[in-house]
Amino acid sequence: MALDIGLSVIRLLLPLVLVLITQELLSHEFDRRYFLNTLSYPHPRHGLLLCRFIATLTLTLGLLLVLAGTLALLVWLIGQGYAQATPVALDHHYLITISFIGLDFLVLTAVATLLAIVASTPSFVLIGTFGFMLVARSFGAIVELLTRNAGVVSDAESYRSGVGLLSYLLPDLGALDVRMIALYGKMELLPADWPWLVLSSLTYTAGLLALAVWALQRKRFA
Repeated sequence: MALDIGLSVIRLLLPLVLVLITQELLSHEFDRRYFLNTLSYPHPRHGLLLCRFIATLTLTLGLLLVLAGTLALLVWLIGQGYAQATPVALDHHYLITISFIGLDFLVLTAVATLLAIVASTPSFVLIGTFGFMLVARSFGAIVELLTRNAGVVSDAESYRSGVGLLSYLLPDLGALDVRMIALYGKMELLPADWPWLVLSSLTYTAGLLALAVWALQRKRFA
């Protein structure tokens, strides 16, 4: 229970942190006109963008490792007090779980970076990134629910087809939540298509960064 709640808190709070960092490193760069000094140096614009992206990602993943280590220690200490019916696995199962969470944050950092370039106000970075996160993490579960239980809505097939279209536009971030392998210590609970999940997430991240670079190159500064 403690591990489950802790992972949920990490997946909810760290996206807020990465958005705030992106706003500070990119959105406010343009909002406060710091770019007038930054872009005066003979460096390409994409270098500015990628450096900010790497800095945001490094800080986010560093904080993820700190929180994951703290959570593992707390769960281990709690486990010393009583024996659980199904002990959690804090070995390589836990490391794989954290790695998939890090991949989730990689995609969200790319989304926040793109929005920071194209958005006119820093607040849209927060709204857009969290909106993307909620949809990308939930549409897969909704499709599965409608497939297994058609009685949830009156026209389940139409709803399922409509929501399923999102799989062509968004990565399935919900499938990257593989905490079950750490909660039950069974690698069999890892999705069978996990290589495709990893590849699609990395490809989507590269595509978003390419769009962000293109948008920055065409951006006109007053």
